[in-house]
Amino acid sequence: MIIEKTQMKANLEVFSETLQALAEKDRDIVVVTSDSRGSGKLVAFGQKFPDQIVEVGIAEQNLVGVAAGLASMGKKAFAVSPACFLTARSLEQIKNDVCYSDNPVKLIGISAGVSYGALGSTHHSLHDFAVLRAINNITIVAPADNFETNEAIRQAAEMASPVYIRFGKKAMNADLRFGIRDLGSGIYDLGLNQQSKIADPKFQFGKGRVIKEGSNLTFIATGEGVLPCVKAAEILQENHGISCRIISMHTVKPLDNELILKTAANEKPIITVEEHSVHGGLGEAVASLLFQNGFRNKFKIIGLPDDHTVSGSQTEIFDHYGISGEGLTKTVLTMLEH
Repeated sequence: MIIEKTQMKANLEVFSETLQALAEKDRDIVVVTSDSRGSGKLVAFGQKFPDQIVEVGIAEQNLVGVAAGLASMGKKAFAVSPACFLTARSLEQIKNDVCYSDNPVKLIGISAGVSYGALGSTHHSLHDFAVLRAINNITIVAPADNFETNEAIRQAAEMASPVYIRFGKKAMNADLRFGIRDLGSGIYDLGLNQQSKIADPKFQFGKGRVIKEGSNLTFIATGEGVLPCVKAAEILQENHGISCRIISMHTVKPLDNELILKTAANEKPIITVEEHSVHGGLGEAVASLLFQNGFRNKFKIIGLPDDHTVSGSQTEIFDHYGISGEGLTKTVLTMLEH
């Protein structure tokens, strides 16, 4: 199937469309936002459902408190704010008003990771997995494509416990199981290959999604870190005959321990990829699980280093830190040589 680049949507756009579809049938769905109608793609939602949106201004602590209050009264509250502020300024409210008090707020971190790349480290969200993983009673999710986004929002709306879902800004594939190939002029080939046919089509919180099978090594990635793995897998297969398995570990907490341990049983190398600090995120969670269960696979964490992050577009920052098809290809070749 050939589609135009303009047809691909940012996961945040799919979030907005899915939420509108749900709100049409469910008056209990309410959005609380912190001056983020535009950046959160919520303008249309506010126009259609003016009685189901609350604007608190740039006051993230109030945002989470209000959302927790609404959730305690039976509302399906979605608290929408930039991830860098939502999980830093209002961390105490998330910990106490949401998680400790068991209010099923759906925390939506927008423009996560380095989506605000040019604005610098103050606007980068490279800590959210780490801080939230340390808090009891919260599910942490980073959808990789439009399909996972749609499913995540639908399932989150019905959850009886807190959930944090983060989104970036760039246009993503509808479904990464179908691969991606740049044909130039903004046209992409998403042709289904034989390996994709046996990949897992389901989405469920806490269960990783195998989007490509392979035998030489495994990429375990989350969120917008999955697409570079797909690109690297294509380069490695075509140019080096190396077959890569790719797992979209969309749920960072709780991890799919069963799938990870089963994957490691073949004793092949494992590389984790995330748009997050190398400390406290997906990579360290996977490493801890494997080490505590006696596995000694070759292992590498790819993410943002413990450094003053460079500024630039998301693509430029990804390229700088090797979170790209070419960068991951080099990492794989180096790992397999030693």
